[in-house]
Amino acid sequence: MKIIHNIDDMRKLVREYRDNKKSIGFVPTMGALHKGHMSLVESSKEDNDITVMSIYVNPTQFGPKEDLASYFRPIEQDKEMAQYYNVDVLFLPSDEIMYKTNETAFVTENTLSQILCGAYRPGHFQGVCTIVTKLLHIVSPHHIYLGQKDAQQLRILQKMVSELFFDVKVVPAQTIREDDGLACSSRNGYLHDEERLVAPSIYQSILLAKNAFEKGERRSEVLLSIVRSHLQKFPLVDVQYIEIVSWDNFEKIELIEKTTLLAVACFVGKTRLIDNIIFTP
Repeated sequence: MKIIHNIDDMRKLVREYRDNKKSIGFVPTMGALHKGHMSLVESSKEDNDITVMSIYVNPTQFGPKEDLASYFRPIEQDKEMAQYYNVDVLFLPSDEIMYKTNETAFVTENTLSQILCGAYRPGHFQGVCTIVTKLLHIVSPHHIYLGQKDAQQLRILQKMVSELFFDVKVVPAQTIREDDGLACSSRNGYLHDEERLVAPSIYQSILLAKNAFEKGERRSEVLLSIVRSHLQKFPLVDVQYIEIVSWDNFEKIELIEKTTLLAVACFVGKTRLIDNIIFTP
């Protein structure tokens, strides 16, 4: 596994791969790697000659009261895991590499980013779009692999790549879960023992809505009520939002007649967790 820290070396290596007709898959991460990340690596290795992973905790997607300072950074453990899963290139840039002093150019999506998580995390998706743009310019991959657990991020980046004519294909991947259903996330490590026990209730509530949908229920308010009622049974779970929106444009809908996203964000103790499911009639 090659470990690269600066942009020039990364670009030189990419040029060599492309000159030799090697296809490149890219898995961008913020580290604290888990089996969700590694499922993306496995998909990339199936599809491409070379798999590049980046680990970079991007400061511009954190709000002033969010967990940037305390975010997990187990870099040596991450290197070992990347090596174990046969990542070909690990890109580890610093803040000084990725952001110059007093930068004023950012990439913004102005519609899909305004609701769901965007309504509660102003500036978050601008930070995501900006860093992914920078990484795509540096790595120049043929494919980028993104998990459905961050469904809003996935949809925004699909839109950005399409509308700004990036020469890369976005490959979505299913959410990977722990044995009890909790969606794999680096932030799960923040949960105390009692919180960890109740955190799977988020997925359980989604499954109840899925069951109703599969039995024919199409009214959004009924499905939302099912999720809400289940989560109310758990005092440690504080719901931030539960929404059903069209997958195309994230508009709220009353009746599910096309591909639709049910998205949930909750605080379990002080830890913010998200989950979702996509309904396809």
